[in-house]
Amino acid sequence: MAPLIADGGKSSIELREDGFVHLSWQPGAHIQVEDAHAAMAKVNEVCQQQQRPMLVDMAAVASVSREARGVWSIPCSASRIALLGKSPVDRVLANFFLGVHIPPCPTRFFTSRSEALDWLNADG
Repeated sequence: MAPLIADGGKSSIELREDGFVHLSWQPGAHIQVEDAHAAMAKVNEVCQQQQRPMLVDMAAVASVSREARGVWSIPCSASRIALLGKSPVDRVLANFFLGVHIPPCPTRFFTSRSEALDWLNADG
């Protein structure tokens, strides 16, 4: 399946051949509540009411509003979420979200794509 672009153009969502959903945020994006809602709507659309593991590439995202972080506490079609980043800023953003909000499913931050995919593929 070709990637879908969420309304606002800040993210793309793809259902990979291995069954994972890949949500990728544009580098330098300032994510607002409408961007988060648009991305989650596309995730639910590609999952077609099936629970699937999701890889979220958030490397080099500039900022995430408090309201946008709140959207990610709402259950969606993700069964597990691996947050993938590269920089200390990415880690701070992820840890802030995980410390303030209760994710709707198991969620972890990674700097290694292969470790993130291994974790998503692990049982429960």
